[in-house]
Amino acid sequence: MSTLYDRLGGAPAVNAAVDIFYRKVIADDRIGHFFEGVDIDRLAAKQKAFLTLVFGGPNSYDGKSLRDGHRHLVAQGLGDAHFDAVIEDLAATLKELGVSEGDIAEVAGIAQSVRNDVLDR
Repeated sequence: MSTLYDRLGGAPAVNAAVDIFYRKVIADDRIGHFFEGVDIDRLAAKQKAFLTLVFGGPNSYDGKSLRDGHRHLVAQGLGDAHFDAVIEDLAATLKELGVSEGDIAEVAGIAQSVRNDVLDR
């Protein structure tokens, strides 16, 4: 059985998705302010490595844990509504790229499974 990473299209698909996703979140009035002053290219590279790992691809992620990486954002007010906005933007990105509804649901499930870690609770 193929991995989600393979079904999505491997590295080229993950790279395209992350690039489109960050354009969406930066423009999203609900969450864009969390990215002000952030080196998006650096963040995107870490996100690509992280998503590759969690989608079943090769592991080259060397970043912080989700809890440690987002704790400063929680201190700035990051909460469930913001997390939901991120999932919406990710789903819209995948839909734009022609990803199947089943795979989009699987990605959303992976995201939901780490909600408490991202929100540091």
